[in-house]
Amino acid sequence: MLTRPSFDSLARAFRWSVPSRLNMGVDVSDRWAAVEPDRPAILAHRPGGGVDVTTFADLSRLSNRLANALAANGVGRGDRVAILLPQSVEAVVAHVAAYKMGAVALPLSILFGVDALGYRLARAGAKAVIATASAAEKVAAVADACPDLSLVITTDGPAPGALAFADLLARASDRFTPVDTGPADPALMIFTSGTTGLPKPALHGHSVLLGHLPGIDLAQDGLGQAGDVMWTPADWAWAGGLLNALMPALHFGVPVVAHRFEKFDPDLACRLMADFRVTNAFLPPTALKLMRPLQGIRERHDLRLRAIGSAGEALGREAYQWAQTELGLPVNEFYGQTECNAVIGSAHALGVGRPGFIGRAIPGHDVAILGPDGAPVAPGQLGEIAIRRPDPVMFLGYAGDDDATAAKFVGNWMVTGDAGLMDEDGYIAFVGRDDDVITSAGYRIGPGEIEDCLLGHPAVQLAVAVGKPDPVRTEVVKAYVRLKPGETGDAALAAALKAHVRERLSAHEYPREIAFVDEIPMTTSGKLIRRGFRDRARAEAEAADPAA
Repeated sequence: MLTRPSFDSLARAFRWSVPSRLNMGVDVSDRWAAVEPDRPAILAHRPGGGVDVTTFADLSRLSNRLANALAANGVGRGDRVAILLPQSVEAVVAHVAAYKMGAVALPLSILFGVDALGYRLARAGAKAVIATASAAEKVAAVADACPDLSLVITTDGPAPGALAFADLLARASDRFTPVDTGPADPALMIFTSGTTGLPKPALHGHSVLLGHLPGIDLAQDGLGQAGDVMWTPADWAWAGGLLNALMPALHFGVPVVAHRFEKFDPDLACRLMADFRVTNAFLPPTALKLMRPLQGIRERHDLRLRAIGSAGEALGREAYQWAQTELGLPVNEFYGQTECNAVIGSAHALGVGRPGFIGRAIPGHDVAILGPDGAPVAPGQLGEIAIRRPDPVMFLGYAGDDDATAAKFVGNWMVTGDAGLMDEDGYIAFVGRDDDVITSAGYRIGPGEIEDCLLGHPAVQLAVAVGKPDPVRTEVVKAYVRLKPGETGDAALAAALKAHVRERLSAHEYPREIAFVDEIPMTTSGKLIRRGFRDRARAEAEAADPAA
């Protein structure tokens, strides 16, 4: 087994080493192609059976061809190249090509509807789109509102006005000289998830990958060991799938499994991990919660997992304990935002992990809990999670919005809008977004703990807790619950759920109202969208008391 230094010694010794010249595309492709050209980079099921292996030499050559094709069609340094693809070789090639030519990759989810897609393409000023044929049809519907868009490329079939990915690559040279870029040169634009307000385009430099490495390495128990294979069900269009799994794995020379889920299937996820002998997985909390009904996983599947990382929102005790029992490993949670990711985390292999806490500040990142005056609060006090700049993982700013960028900082602290607290040992607990925190009878209540407690009831599949305005208590806790198939939501079950939370948490935290719903929407990154339920609860309160 790999012997590793303690977390504290890592933190004391850590120093960033950021080179003056840095290009993400070269780092995850050409660097490995030069020394181990036949090393596997991407693994994918072949439609007729078997596995297609894309080596680092293949990735280097294909990305060179695409870079030349894009350049021949007018795409240059700084131009936004939207990547509207599922997990696939083509998606990786598109990212690497954009980075190597000094363009800015703009990953977008194929699940976006026309309005969401049109807003992002126009807001980013996308010049080119690389998409599936069906996604290209959505692009065509909004093209008139995107004046900068001049090139659409499809990967899996024809679309009106689009060029064919395979044809372009076939005609292009596989020799390309990467653009000379530095760590702060723009490389990647990722829109925030839009849990509060309109999504904003967070622009990152080439150093963003370097900034992720300490946290991902700890969460994955020393990524890059012999035989390592990485997989995540998370969309590579999200910072989690892209920067918590795909790009760090390629940096460490670890092959990544590419698989497109039409809809997340927990049993298929287990079969996939067994078939590809996955050793390292990034499993967002929602995926783990949806897997909870599965039992006897290790008896039915030959899993080779060595480490599991999870991020996106608080995992909760129930899902954590299930994973440890059924998957045989503690989950290493870590925390960050689209603007500044993987800055807090746990590393159970190094003894860092406590129930109810995300973990500690990852070596290289300076994290604090700030009070209303912008100063760090005392241990145990609730405040806002913040990260000090400069930091190589931190965004360059919101593209085209200096005011919003400035509002993200208090002095040299980037504020997150997330409420949390830090104990005397430096462990940080995530309480919830500031606007998610419920104020009831003088108590400030985080929704995550209530939601996690509800998940512990055998009838519950997902739950959202919000504050409903109340004339006496300011707010009361209201829970919207999606039941497991076959369960019936009635008054008796609602009473049982209330008692379940009251007995396990406290009298001031239990939901005084429960509503059963068919669906609980999530962002494309797998985060629960509470805003709609807050609005719904507020409307219910106003209807009951118009003067409220």
